[in-house]
Amino acid sequence: MTKITAAISAVGKYVPEYVLTNKELETYVETNDEWITSRTGIKERRILKGEGLGTSYMAIKASEDLIKKSNLNPKEIDLVIVATATPDLMVASTAVYVATEIGATNAFAYDLQAACSSFLYAMSTASSYIESGRYKKVLVIGADKMSSIIDYTDRATCIIFGDGAGAALFEANTEGLGLQDEYLRSDGIGREFLKIAAGGSILPPSLETVKNGQHFVRQEGKTVFKYAVSNMAAVSEKMLERNNLTEKDIQWLVAHQANKRIIEATAKRVGVHSDKVMMNIHKYGNTTSATLPLLLADYEKELKKGDNLIFAAFGGGFTWGAAYLKWAYNS
Repeated sequence: MTKITAAISAVGKYVPEYVLTNKELETYVETNDEWITSRTGIKERRILKGEGLGTSYMAIKASEDLIKKSNLNPKEIDLVIVATATPDLMVASTAVYVATEIGATNAFAYDLQAACSSFLYAMSTASSYIESGRYKKVLVIGADKMSSIIDYTDRATCIIFGDGAGAALFEANTEGLGLQDEYLRSDGIGREFLKIAAGGSILPPSLETVKNGQHFVRQEGKTVFKYAVSNMAAVSEKMLERNNLTEKDIQWLVAHQANKRIIEATAKRVGVHSDKVMMNIHKYGNTTSATLPLLLADYEKELKKGDNLIFAAFGGGFTWGAAYLKWAYNS
C-alpha cells in the first residue's frame, strides 16, 4: 500500500495596506529606527485599519488569494483550521465564519491557538487528518490582528508586532513529498513571561482591568528571547539529526519571524547559510501565527519541487517546535 503524506499544494497571503514605519513609532514611544532595526531587524509592519475588520477579514483575503491562484473549488475543502491568537470573538470560532465566507460549505472548521507556534501546530494537525485517509483537502490559515492587543505606549511590544495572514492548502501525496517529520514541544514555565493578563476565566473583563491596561499583550523580552534562541535552534538541529540531513541537504530554513537575531542564531546552529534563510521580518514585523505562511507565499516562486524545508517556531506559553517538509510543486 502506498504511503500517504500531506503536502502543501497551494499558498496565499494578505497584508493590510497601512504601513507603520519605525519613524512613525518614534512619535509614540522613546525609540528610533536604528535602535529598532539593530535589535529586531524590523523596518516596518502592516496594520489593519477600518471599523469592524478583524482577523477573519485577513484570513478570508488570504484564502481567496490561494483559491484564485490555484483555481480551487472551495466546496472541495474538507476542513478549515485558523491558527490565531486574536480570534474575532470569544467562543464563536473565527474559522467557522471564514469557511462560510469563502464558500467552503462542505468543510468543518475550528481555531487553533498556540501563540506564535500556532501555524506549525496546525500543520501537524492538518497532516494527521490527511494521512488518516479520511480527508483530502485541509486549508490551514495563519492570521493575527496583533494591533488589536498592542499597547502603543509599551516599547517592549509595539515595535515588534504587525498584522497579516497567510494560507496553505494541504493535500494527500503519494510521491513521498510533504511533511516528513516533526518535533513539537511546550512548557508551562512560560505562562508568566508572555501573556494577556485579563479577559480569560481567571481574570474576567471589568472596568478595572481595562483601566489597568490588562487586556494588552505584555512580555519579559529578555527571558522570552533567551528561551526562543535556545529552543528554536535545538529543535531545528534535532530535525536534521533525526533525518540524517546536513546543511547541504537543506534548501530553506523557514523560521518564525520574531526577531532577526533569533532567526540568525537558529540558522547558525544548523549551519544553514543566510541565502537559504527565508526572511521578511523587515517588511511585516512579527505577525504571530501568520509568519510561516507569509514566508511561503513570499518565497513561493523560488521554491522547487523536492526542496527540503525546515520549519521552526517559538511562542508564548511556551510552545515551540520544528518540522521537516519536502516541497511538492513548482510555481
